[in-house]
Amino acid sequence: MKKDDPNRGALSLYYDGQNAPKLAAKGYHELADLIVEKARENGLLLHKDKALFERLEQLEVEQSIPPTMYVVIAELIAYSYVLRGKFPESWEKGQG
Repeated sequence: MKKDDPNRGALSLYYDGQNAPKLAAKGYHELADLIVEKARENGLLLHKDKALFERLEQLEVEQSIPPTMYVVIAELIAYSYVLRGKFPESWEKGQG
């Protein structure tokens, strides 16, 4: 995200491992910068995708992602686990 981009925005999703991911935070301009800064400080992975952002920014904070977004968000969550060297227990047991 470029700080000189007047349309810059950021959002964060929360996934508890049980329920559909929810929008945890959303903001534009300076608030977007703060969301990204806090994500980096907490070791969270960042993903830049304008089309995905435009779809998810329609949600309100605490709102679950719609079922039409499950696959793409599941793929991002799975990829983030792999990047961190984490795998579901079923993978470790040779199941799944």
